[in-house]
Amino acid sequence: MKVNVHAVNFTVDKKLVDFVQIRMDKLEKYYDKVVSSDVFLKVEKTSDKENKIVEVKINVPGDDFVVKKQCKTFEEAIDLSAESLERLLVKRKEKIRSHI
Repeated sequence: MKVNVHAVNFTVDKKLVDFVQIRMDKLEKYYDKVVSSDVFLKVEKTSDKENKIVEVKINVPGDDFVVKKQCKTFEEAIDLSAESLERLLVKRKEKIRSHI
């Protein structure tokens, strides 16, 4: 799957990009028709500790899924987003299977 990582207002290091790629690739196990995904990494300038925002947009034929999570670290937010997307993709796959 093609994963586009967009860092907003900061430069992202290679280790985080690799982490995102590995985590997004695991989603293909749940639904193999995923075309691409866009991952937006943002840092809010607030006094709150949970200032890391991850927004993931996944393109599947006929639909787009968007999940947004805010956490203390990007890794935690990416994991939570991926878990939400796993549930969405499984639901989508079951829906399509029931129509066949």
